[in-house]
Amino acid sequence: MNKTKSVLTSDEIIIQSEELQLYESLVFQLNKDFKRANINIEFIKDISPSDLTLKLNNAILDLILNNYSKYLNLLYIIDVSEEKIKKTEVNNTHEISKKITYFILLREWQKVWFKNNY
Repeated sequence: MNKTKSVLTSDEIIIQSEELQLYESLVFQLNKDFKRANINIEFIKDISPSDLTLKLNNAILDLILNNYSKYLNLLYIIDVSEEKIKKTEVNNTHEISKKITYFILLREWQKVWFKNNY
């Protein structure tokens, strides 16, 4: 049984998805959940990993600052743990958006990995 190794950073999530040839599925899952949250952002399937992380982070920052209810709805749809968010010890919005970007990538990666392996 192929197990996912422990992931520590957003970059490692992306690298692992590429190594397992599931990067496109990760992008697809992000698009699917953003669409379900009625957020008009689309990540092209061949977006570079650095652009994906940057675009996702910018989208989260924009939602936090300008449409908090959609931001909360997105977290609910993606199923980001409220407990993890509460434990986040950062003080400024930019750092919060980076941490939330990581949580989103991690949760979406878990969905893709499990769907592929079970």
